[in-house]
Amino acid sequence: MVYSNWIFFLLHFVLNSAKTRQAALEGIKNVLASKMLYEFILERRMTLTDSIERCLKKGKGDEQRAAAALASVLCIQLGPGIESEEVLKTLGPILKKIICDGTASIQARQTCATCFAVCCFIATDDITELYSTLQCLENIFTKSYLKEKDTNVVCSTPTTALHISSLLVWTLLLTICPISEVKKKLEVHFHKLPSLLSSDDVNMRIAAGESLALLFELARGIESDFFYEDMESLTQMLRALATDGNKHRAKVDKRKQRSVFRDILRAVEERDFPTETVKFGPERMYIDCWVKKHTYDTFKEVLGSGMQYHLQSNEFLRNVFELGPPVMLDAATLKTMKISRFERHLYNSAAFKARTKARSKCRDKRADVGEFF
Repeated sequence: MVYSNWIFFLLHFVLNSAKTRQAALEGIKNVLASKMLYEFILERRMTLTDSIERCLKKGKGDEQRAAAALASVLCIQLGPGIESEEVLKTLGPILKKIICDGTASIQARQTCATCFAVCCFIATDDITELYSTLQCLENIFTKSYLKEKDTNVVCSTPTTALHISSLLVWTLLLTICPISEVKKKLEVHFHKLPSLLSSDDVNMRIAAGESLALLFELARGIESDFFYEDMESLTQMLRALATDGNKHRAKVDKRKQRSVFRDILRAVEERDFPTETVKFGPERMYIDCWVKKHTYDTFKEVLGSGMQYHLQSNEFLRNVFELGPPVMLDAATLKTMKISRFERHLYNSAAFKARTKARSKCRDKRADVGEFF
């Protein structure tokens, strides 16, 4: 069924309708995100790469976005090696051109930026290519830095979403750079990134905060006694965002922001990270640092609901997260690991009661007073 769907989607690449080509791209991407088809796509890699290249070059807007999204998942399927290197070699210059093209669709440029970085993360062994990709992304997001000293707020623009995506994937690539390059980037950006915390776009504030937390983690990994000169000023900004009660901001934005910045503040002040657990099949993975969280979030954005499947089956991702070889379980073993419906009901009931009690205790302590006026 999967193979017949694949052939159906490939046939649609030759049709003239942009909407049909877009649907074909999205269909193949969804198949690759939900199944491991390494051997199958290996035989068709050239055809698929040529089709993506044609859609990126000749397509517009949504078609380019869909083509870039497919290219990301294709490289995740192939993993590191000569095949993904050739994909990056073919598509990299086109992706870079679209990213830098001010007349192209913002959504297409966003997806191309993510694709370019993800493919580079997977495929490149060439340090100069890695640095070139970093510089390309840097040239995009640094346009959001404060241009004048007497300006207190970074205003949102139509390109802010592109700047956010570029910053996040730039940070991802920084995690695989040599220490010497990391030090150079820290010197340049450590004192400029905090300006983005004053952006009027909540997603930019969060992206800047998470990037700062990750940069602090990298800096302290290089020098355990790392000293940041403007620590007092930075922690004041982070604390203000962690307790933000500005009535001009949407309540949903404030709650989202406060939750994230409480973790960021603890990371900067106390070197603390709230460990998260990700379950997939019979396995679980502990996310215990900002580098791991950022890497997980990036690949989850690309794969969507297929992330859990790929964590179970994709050797590349399992290597990235140090999960070891895929766990092979037969049907009988899986059956013994399943709990009964009654046991699951009892567990859910107990968890619901405990959660209700905890929320009742916290409700009176929340700092939301005044938001209704």
